[in-house]
Amino acid sequence: MAWQEFAPFTSSNIAAIRYDAEQLLLEVEFHNGGRYHYYDVPDQVARSFEQAESKGQYLAAYIKGHYRYSRA
Repeated sequence: MAWQEFAPFTSSNIAAIRYDAEQLLLEVEFHNGGRYHYYDVPDQVARSFEQAESKGQYLAAYIKGHYRYSRA
């Protein structure tokens, strides 16, 4: 996999985000230690997520419930 780390950000809930453009795989790691993979996430959605002012709000509005996921 060719993970691309998101630029550093501050979030009360999300610790880190990585994206693999070849696999269309988005990984979200939470401060509580949970890590989730979201599948078939288009590059444009990942880019918008990276640029979002609130990562938590973007995740809730545009990713959760829209893409298949599993706990990593």
